Amino acid sequence: MTLEALHTQFLQHPHVCTDSRKIVPDSLFFALKGPNFNANKFAADALEQGAAIAIIDDAEYAVSDRYILVKDVLQTLQALARYHRQQNKAQVIALTGSNGKTTTKELMHAVLSKKYNTIATEGNLNNHIGVPLTLLRITADTEMAVVEMGANHLKEIEFLCSLAEPDFGYITNFGKAHLEGFGSEEGVIKAKSELYEYLLEHDKYVFLNADDPIQKEKLGTYIKKFGYSTEDHQYFTIKWLGADPFVRLEVEGTEVNTHLIGQYNYLNAAAAVLLGKYFNVPIPDIKSALEAYVPKNNRSQVVIKNGLTILLDAYNANPTSMKVALENLGQQSKKPTIAILGDMFELGEAAAREHQEVSELIDILDIDEGYLIGVNFNSVQTDHWQFETFEEFCEHLEGDPIKVGTVLIKGSRGMALERVVDLL
Repeated sequence: MTLEALHTQFLQHPHVCTDSRKIVPDSLFFALKGPNFNANKFAADALEQGAAIAIIDDAEYAVSDRYILVKDVLQTLQALARYHRQQNKAQVIALTGSNGKTTTKELMHAVLSKKYNTIATEGNLNNHIGVPLTLLRITADTEMAVVEMGANHLKEIEFLCSLAEPDFGYITNFGKAHLEGFGSEEGVIKAKSELYEYLLEHDKYVFLNADDPIQKEKLGTYIKKFGYSTEDHQYFTIKWLGADPFVRLEVEGTEVNTHLIGQYNYLNAAAAVLLGKYFNVPIPDIKSALEAYVPKNNRSQVVIKNGLTILLDAYNANPTSMKVALENLGQQSKKPTIAILGDMFELGEAAAREHQEVSELIDILDIDEGYLIGVNFNSVQTDHWQFETFEEFCEHLEGDPIKVGTVLIKGSRGMALERVVDLL
């Protein structure tokens, strides 16, 4: 079957499923393969659950005309997504960076939706499978598509750009994330900059944080750019008003009071403001969109419980996001300030050094108390509490509970530190 013919089938059944346990009636089921699974085996189940057609790449399962046999299901899904994107008029905004991608994407979606029919990546489906699934949600009515792109190795952003063919792009920052895959901070910068390379090569528009020296240097004298700054009046001015605990900013004389914590979230909100300004969303609508957004899924949430102000930022962590979260904790007025931190993953040979530096930052920032959980944090030299396992920490907390103050909870996803909230 040709790509054009498959696209015709998709338009007749415009919902794509890749999990036979979550079939939407009259959808297309793509039988993806992975290291530990072969969804071709579940194609028949998908059809029984209501899928219209199953796309497979194993001939032995093609037992009726409801199966489409292709050479490689993943490559077919990606090619279909690229082709579908090319057939629609939606403007695609690509978004990547080391930290803040998902929050920034949600804020951009909220702002742009005030004026345009807008879709955005669902959750953090930002990889070689998630990006195609996002592109296939574009319809003839879609005006804007905010597409989040993640990466843990070189050339990944380059490939995702070849699928999404973005008209615009924004990089949140360049931080110490996935060092195991990128090898170094220089590797991170090179990988994320693949988005810039695509945009500049294709004469597309770039949004930037003009206070970030790396972004300014990378874009140089490139003409098609629109940036924001707190001080440089060559760019659109967005004033930082503080965060205790919530971020406040000012846009053209209008104060915006968000439900976001930390100066790092000012940057995420400012990016959404910048897009709103460029695409002529009225300032009052930008304000209402940002003020209505409430973080969830353990990302920059504020939880008030038993006299404690809990800064719940436990979705994930890397050295850069740890640093800014601790800096924000150190600026909070409700004392004492307490950091409950879990191990950071995917740091490779840098793990010992980076965990030591984070532990030392607790003292540098005059944070009152630290609880460090995990194998890596248990190995650092520090005067703060250390626990090799979460269970050891729980046992300690039962005998010596935290009763007052501002508490930051942050660690990599595998640490699941959101469990701490129930203990406080």
